[in-house]
Amino acid sequence: AGRLLADLHGQSRRISADYEAAADARAVRWLDGEHRIPEQVETRLREVIARHDRPAVELVPTHGDWHPRNWLIDDGTVRVIDLGRADWRPALSDFARLARQEWEGRPDLEAAFLDGYGSDPRESGAWRRTLLREAIGTACWAYLVGDEPFEQQGHRMIEQALAVADRR
Repeated sequence: AGRLLADLHGQSRRISADYEAAADARAVRWLDGEHRIPEQVETRLREVIARHDRPAVELVPTHGDWHPRNWLIDDGTVRVIDLGRADWRPALSDFARLARQEWEGRPDLEAAFLDGYGSDPRESGAWRRTLLREAIGTACWAYLVGDEPFEQQGHRMIEQALAVADRR
């Protein structure tokens, strides 16, 4: 799966001066909508987003939902499904769901994936920003569709992301 993702990401590259600002604006729009994020936490999220660096970033073709439920494995062949969220993003964005849903407590899985991928694109500042935005989107989207367990996961992700932001 790591090698397949590297192949997808390696197809093309482009630089965007606007990606980070647009990603922050999307996160703020999630916060502007209906959700169950406590007001004090929402305020803190907005403060952290306002302080984000917004450098130019390299974008690659990404899947947008890269995790085992979207990998079909048959006789040693891995096929990827569900490209509904595919878009141009930083490569590290495809690592966010894996890190929070598959790799927590499983450094062996993370190491095997990175070995297949060939490198680790998770630069610390960009990684923190990505995890914060992913957490907000998860909690808000899951609330809107009525998926309470996934919403709770989003709230845990927010706690984790804010804890990292507080250590900066």
